[in-house]
Amino acid sequence: MNIHLPYGRGSIEAVLPDDRVKSVITSKLEEYSPGMGEAELIEDAMKNPVGRESLPALSRGEKNVVVIASDHTRPVPSRLIIPPMLRQIREGNENAEITILIATGCHRGTTKAELLQKFGPEIAERERIVIHDCGDERNMVSIGTLPSGGALKLNRIAAEADLLVSEGFIEPHFFAGFSGGRKSVLPGVASLETVYANHCAAFIESEYARCGILDNNPIHRDMIYAARRANLRYIVNVVINAGHKVVKAFAGDCDSAHREGAAFLESLCKTPPAPADIVIVSNNGYPLDQNIYQAVKGMSTAEATCNPGGVIIMVAKCEDGCGGEAFFNTFRQNPDAAAILREILKVPADKTIADQWQSQIFARILAKHRVILVSDAEKELVRAMHMLPAKDIAGALEAADRLLARPGSITVIPEGISSIIC
Repeated sequence: MNIHLPYGRGSIEAVLPDDRVKSVITSKLEEYSPGMGEAELIEDAMKNPVGRESLPALSRGEKNVVVIASDHTRPVPSRLIIPPMLRQIREGNENAEITILIATGCHRGTTKAELLQKFGPEIAERERIVIHDCGDERNMVSIGTLPSGGALKLNRIAAEADLLVSEGFIEPHFFAGFSGGRKSVLPGVASLETVYANHCAAFIESEYARCGILDNNPIHRDMIYAARRANLRYIVNVVINAGHKVVKAFAGDCDSAHREGAAFLESLCKTPPAPADIVIVSNNGYPLDQNIYQAVKGMSTAEATCNPGGVIIMVAKCEDGCGGEAFFNTFRQNPDAAAILREILKVPADKTIADQWQSQIFARILAKHRVILVSDAEKELVRAMHMLPAKDIAGALEAADRLLARPGSITVIPEGISSIIC
């Protein structure tokens, strides 16, 4: 059996013995035929907004308009989404002063080159673009308290907008249920303090803070509250396939339009577990597999179908290395993942530290499974992060069999981030 898994900007091949492969878990997203081109899908969604007036109607009379846009870590086709949004805003108010605010969350700032790649020169060089910095307290505004009790502080540009709208994409998310919608505000343009409160240990531990779950999810509850409090009045979100092509678009209210998108995605991506001793999974390739930090997402999908004591083979290029200094130090300094997890669970919400949520999920996975990483990362780095390095899937499979002391059954998830296993 030959299976190709996304790897960086290309793919990597897995040649597997047929008699050991229990299941290949794929979504039906690749089979879905939208019947329209990408631009047409977006235009159609914007003509038929869910639970909201049209964007021209919303922008009428609103001078200070802020469009929250995704950052360099997300494969959002902003070149297709932002132009019609800007056009419709100006249809409603030709004198609107528009700012594109890049929702970096806790990520590093997006570079000029990345802005050019993301938007194209027409927008990157002519529109006013501001990069959110979650640590810049001078440019944060307090607008209330989250349901969890944490302070709600947002970027001043977003908080003071006459009209706040956003773009994004919807995919399964390993603790927020689904990406997109309200996430543009929290964590997108929130302060570090607010993100930390929302990503606290107790919330991450919740059985509802899992892929594909919105109802009763405490993280989602805070996020939708923040979006409403910020008066996020309109979104344009897309669903993309493995080739990063738009197959569906949703526009309108930040909750109801987002939920329609989540329901669409669930109908194509949800599948029951296929428990196996070895689970081979990817992080959907570039830009989602740039580092180990991001690769935890794919590992969490594998976790949902890996037998206790089993082995996860994570396929992620990791060309940027680890991806988080605090995340790296947590594991470099302590060889016991179970001990790391116990310590994190003791941390109160107001004492959350950088990358704690990612460390918590990674430690939870490592406490139950051995992880082999097929990547371009340095072997010493991989070992410091409690994983075994492998140069290819064949070598990883040999190592997995040694760890199990027998040839184990195999489940393959070619696109870990696109699959909802429950």
